[in-house]
Amino acid sequence: MRILLVEDEKRMAQALCEILRLGKYEVDHYANGLDGLAAIESGIYDIVILDVMLPGMDGYQVTKQVRSKGI
Repeated sequence: MRILLVEDEKRMAQALCEILRLGKYEVDHYANGLDGLAAIESGIYDIVILDVMLPGMDGYQVTKQVRSKGI
């Protein structure tokens, strides 16, 4: 299973990535909403863990964009 983590707090992102990788998941991390949105649009992720307070584009805006595109 491939997971996308979009989280701007470095320590939180590191901890979550480490925990998920210990569970044998493939994890990619992005630290802002714009990069996260581009990654989501790639269509390669099974699950997205999305923070709400992000630089560039917040989690709510990312979600609206994704839903409007039918992803």
